[in-house]
Amino acid sequence: MTTTTMADLYSKLGVKRGADEAEIKKAYRKLAKELHPDRNQDNPKAAERFGEVTAAYDLLSDRDKRAQYDRGEIDEQGNPRGPFGFGGRGGGGFHPGAGPGGAQEFEASDFGDIFEGIFGRSRGAAGGRRGFGGGFGGFGTQGGGAPPKGADVSYRLAVPFEDAAALKPQRITLANGKTIDVKLPNGVDSGTQMRLAGQGEEGPGGRGAALITIEVRPHRFYRREGDDVRLDLPISLDEAVLGAKVKVPTVDGAVMLAIPKGSNSGKTLRLKGKGFHRKDGERGDQLVTIVIDIPADDAELESFVERWSAKGKRNPRAALDV
Repeated sequence: MTTTTMADLYSKLGVKRGADEAEIKKAYRKLAKELHPDRNQDNPKAAERFGEVTAAYDLLSDRDKRAQYDRGEIDEQGNPRGPFGFGGRGGGGFHPGAGPGGAQEFEASDFGDIFEGIFGRSRGAAGGRRGFGGGFGGFGTQGGGAPPKGADVSYRLAVPFEDAAALKPQRITLANGKTIDVKLPNGVDSGTQMRLAGQGEEGPGGRGAALITIEVRPHRFYRREGDDVRLDLPISLDEAVLGAKVKVPTVDGAVMLAIPKGSNSGKTLRLKGKGFHRKDGERGDQLVTIVIDIPADDAELESFVERWSAKGKRNPRAALDV
């Protein structure tokens, strides 16, 4: 048994055989950033090298496999060293999910923290287990099955409050530089996920999907309540006492609203169909709550109220037994 063969995987990552987990991970992050196919689309050798370092990291980051490899019990592909496939760990050393040639498959989430840090976006795998990187370097091919699609790519899309309520199309730039307009679905809310087929990474079986998670931005004066929109509307004392028609903002633009004569603070008026779209396509309403705005230090108003009050003061709290 020679140390040269046993050191092959370490050499591929550029670390010594006794390197700790942190050193191995750091080396892999550096190489993955340099060799990732997204950044080397015109260099197939980089993609091949990327597959090699990924396979090396996959094995060396597994403590049990690394120990077996260091003892010479398994080779660089994780296959047992011995005649007829025996002599590995325990009952033979075949690992479920191995692809052709013994290349091991693994969950895309195993490397989520690494690639989110490198590229600022996460890569998912729809449908459970799938080869990493959409099949680069021979990974991810299911034995006898159809070639896998490329990896899904996740995005977060912040949508203005009014746009979400009115379902205005949103423009988003994908990782490949392509800009598209996204149509928001009925019932959209923060956390809503949209799947755009064919907008992910390229793979042997075609492109993966773009997974878009919606985040509806809060508004400075609107509040969402289910499918309704709430608004506190300040009005003047004369508008409350005498009634008036006032301009009110809505998610679709300003409209005129009639304030009934003798309105009090807390009275709520309803604007039909000015809320969010429900999943069935119908819309909620805008609920407008009146707030009477009384100016401070208005001598004329104070004088009027004093004269009015002297005519016979009414107790507005009589119904509360106080």
